[in-house]
Amino acid sequence: MSVQTEPPRQRAVNLYTDLARTVRDHGLLRRRYGYVWTRITLMVSAFALVWVAVILLGNSWFQLVLAAILGVVITQFGFLGHEGAHRQMFESAAWNEWTSRLLAGIFAGLSYGWWKDKHNLHHVAPNQEDRDPDIAPGAIAFTRDIAARRTTGFAGWFMRRQGWLFFPLLTLEGMNLHIESIKTLFGPGSVPYRRVEAALVVSRLSAYVVVLLMVLPVGKASAFFCVQMAVFGLCLGGSFAPNHKGMPIVPPTLKIDFLRRQVLMSRNVRGGPFVDFAMGGLNYQIEHHLFPSMPRPNLKRAQPIVRAYCDEHDVTYNEVGLLSSYGIVVGYLNNVGLRAREPFECPVKSQYRG
Repeated sequence: MSVQTEPPRQRAVNLYTDLARTVRDHGLLRRRYGYVWTRITLMVSAFALVWVAVILLGNSWFQLVLAAILGVVITQFGFLGHEGAHRQMFESAAWNEWTSRLLAGIFAGLSYGWWKDKHNLHHVAPNQEDRDPDIAPGAIAFTRDIAARRTTGFAGWFMRRQGWLFFPLLTLEGMNLHIESIKTLFGPGSVPYRRVEAALVVSRLSAYVVVLLMVLPVGKASAFFCVQMAVFGLCLGGSFAPNHKGMPIVPPTLKIDFLRRQVLMSRNVRGGPFVDFAMGGLNYQIEHHLFPSMPRPNLKRAQPIVRAYCDEHDVTYNEVGLLSSYGIVVGYLNNVGLRAREPFECPVKSQYRG
């Protein structure tokens, strides 16, 4: 059946199918084993070198510089765990799962099982109310309905300024991730390999505190811990925030074809090698959401193909600079009740009705 005579819903499905075939024909879904092992080796070495430097430096306030560097290194382990969870590293599902579990638990002190379930829900329905946990009610109001319940008192004052407060709050995100990991591992519910993950996370966090107290007095050890957590939270949160915040919010019951669901709710961030490193490849968010298992170094190569395809089929492709993306996030969050006033409507909704 030709494209012209296919029903609208089938044409929407074929949009993604045709793009996926082109990307696959270019070899962009093949695993990059050399890249994976090189990246893991470099990050493990950097982690070890930082701790050697901490021990050699001893009782000094210059330890806070090392704390900041450690925060950046641990962020990179967060990216590696993310890649393993999406099966970007290896063909084997078990290799991906265990690599991600070990990297997250040993080096970042986080639960792979908790994070994977939450993140998978986000990928299924980005920016969709009642489905995407990343826009669920919390300290920040991301949607119009949440904002409508926070108009008075301190909640209202905070919401009207939450854009400016968002990035300072990210300094607490590292601690929040550790708390959520521990709550999940020691709370109700099912987590695969719960005991293994609990042993990894508890051992890692305990060893961290013990080593700090062996090398530094309590005051400096506390300062080291706080700086490292703040940098980790800021770097990790700062890499995820620009990708969807300020993009359309989707009503709970609206159905959208896969390509538009992923492209129209996502934003790319340009900026070159520094941004690629700092954001762990998540600056190619559109390509990542369309092809979650695509290895990180291939996302950049896929971008011209995806952009041209979207232009050809009149699907808006969003890309801005890093500072512009943060400006959009701040502006949207400060005015979330206004900016989210009109619900998103799928461009092909009228065709589906027909």
